[in-house]
Order: sequence, then structure tokens, then C-alpha cells
Amino acid sequence: MKHIGALQAVVTADLSEREPTAAELDAIEDEMPLIAAEVELLDVQISLLDRPVSELDARRIRRARRQVLAARRELTNRAAPVTGVGA
Repeated sequence: MKHIGALQAVVTADLSEREPTAAELDAIEDEMPLIAAEVELLDVQISLLDRPVSELDARRIRRARRQVLAARRELTNRAAPVTGVGA
């Protein structure tokens, strides 16, 4: 039986051994409020999968959605370039 295998060494780096760069860590840190808000929304949605939604639960969902939207707005406003009026 003939063995079939790679004849050359791997050229690309193994991505599982690569550490994040400082810029990637900074980007994650900037997005942490949005990530936390999305996790909170997901927690609320998961908690309501197997039961009917009460008025209190509906408020929790609305609050979590508003937090996600506010975090997205804040992140977008920080990333948007500042331009003059009428520019």
C-alpha cells in the first residue's frame, strides 16, 4: 500500500498558535460594551425559551435591546470621522 502525504512543509502559520496583536486586543476592548449588551440580550432570550413571556420579561427584553442599540450607536459614533457642517 502506498502512503499518500504532504511532500512539502507547511508554508502558512498555524492560526491556533497565533496570539492576538495589540491592535486586535484594543479593538476588542473598544467593543466590550456592545459585546456585554449582546450577551445580556442573549441571556434574556435563552431564559424565555421554555416559558410564556410575562410583562416583566417583556420589559427585560426591551431593556436589553435598548442597551444593545445604545452600545452600537456609541461605537458607531466613536468610529465615525468628524466632519464640518455642510461638508
